[in-house]
Amino acid sequence: MSSLYGKWVRISIFGQSHSEAIGVTIDGLPAGIRINREELQRFMNRRAPGLSRYSTPRKEADKPEFISGLVDDVTCGAPLTAIIRNTNTRSNDYDNIRDVPRPGHADLTAHIKFRGYEDVRGGGHFSGRLTAPLCIAGGIFKQILKRKGVEIDARIIEIGGNKEDPFGEIDRARMDLDSVGGIVECRVTGVPAGLGDPMFDGVENAIAQTVFAIPAVKGIEFGAGFAVAKMRGSQDNDPFYYDEDGKIRTKSNNSGGILGGITSGMDIVFRCAFKPTSSIPRKQDSISWSKGENAVLEVHGRHDPCIVPRALPCVESAAALALLNLMQPNDLI
Repeated sequence: MSSLYGKWVRISIFGQSHSEAIGVTIDGLPAGIRINREELQRFMNRRAPGLSRYSTPRKEADKPEFISGLVDDVTCGAPLTAIIRNTNTRSNDYDNIRDVPRPGHADLTAHIKFRGYEDVRGGGHFSGRLTAPLCIAGGIFKQILKRKGVEIDARIIEIGGNKEDPFGEIDRARMDLDSVGGIVECRVTGVPAGLGDPMFDGVENAIAQTVFAIPAVKGIEFGAGFAVAKMRGSQDNDPFYYDEDGKIRTKSNNSGGILGGITSGMDIVFRCAFKPTSSIPRKQDSISWSKGENAVLEVHGRHDPCIVPRALPCVESAAALALLNLMQPNDLI
């Protein structure tokens, strides 16, 4: 199924935006790994809704409840399962979407794919709400990687094309009854050289797959990205040199720390583009399933005018999922 990921450490994300709970099962973690729950909660709080004026008013604690796999906060070898209970849902806000799909959202394709049996409440399994269990796994994986010297940090590059005043751009979009997207950059430091394989198992392949699990991501680039198309080889190539410790480094990092799908030992750097939130207060043209004719949709409910600020831990989680599965199990104990 599409909600499963991983080679030797496998995760399964389950639930819907308005179901009783959402959660994740992690299978394959070695026994004996201590999980710092307070650190994990701080990480979860960065994604949680209702904590700033730039996010949806829907308030959820997003506190993971572990029901298996941990004994005194240490992995015991059994599958680790954690749930987050949904406590602040307003499902009737989505009644009109059962017949009139939101432009830009998965309502249309879900209806076609699942023949009308899909859960439309809050977007169901397509909702950004499902990035909460993604962050449970990612937050745990980040702790494991950090102990091995690997740090993952994401930051906002721009929102709505605005680099100088990105949050003001959110305010302007909201006042116009609209939404806005943006670009997030992620940097991974301390990555050992030699991870990944050419062709289909490259590091870019792995990271791209996990990053695109975040619903609003529409593009990704590594290193200099699309700018390399305007460069010459003499500009794009990263010259090698030995540093004072005798390690091979590069004078620039247009490759984003990856050559031939394999880590070079330099920082992994990638950027991802987030589209504007599809649920906006403006009236939009759509269609009516029941009438078989064009219709006008007015979206109700509570939605982020921009999901970029809350997406940072999601991007970090996606990178952590990919990198942990590129390493060997014995390297993590």
